[in-house]
Amino acid sequence: MVIRQATLNDHKTLVDFQLAMAHETEGIELHRPTVEKGVAAVLNNSTKGNYYVAEINGQVVSSLLTTFEWSDWRNGTILWIQSVYVMPDFRRKGVYRSMYAHIKEKVMQTDDLNGIRLYADKTNAAAQKTYEKLGMNQEHYVMFEWMK
Repeated sequence: MVIRQATLNDHKTLVDFQLAMAHETEGIELHRPTVEKGVAAVLNNSTKGNYYVAEINGQVVSSLLTTFEWSDWRNGTILWIQSVYVMPDFRRKGVYRSMYAHIKEKVMQTDDLNGIRLYADKTNAAAQKTYEKLGMNQEHYVMFEWMK
């Protein structure tokens, strides 16, 4: 397995993964042209975030997006993991574990990176178990949001 930062050549795969993930996890049918623009925005501007992909035998089988949160308390950046997708045939085989290890190693080796956060749907018990097995915990913060 190879974990690498995604490139423009991964655009279609990343879009397909995002559409599949929204449908599978939340029953949402996203608007493809909007997702295409959103993925392209990240691939063309790393200040928005970075996509990473996992390849097995040259096939991209998983992706995730990291975005940035500035912490004045830590004088550093927290990476948020978002938009995680693993193709169904490759689930429960350590793909996400390897991707998480890659991101964690990046944080460990970079002085101004201070940690990793992510959110999971309250009803996604399988994802929550996976994150707990990797040493993440449900911290004392509760996430709220407002979306236009």
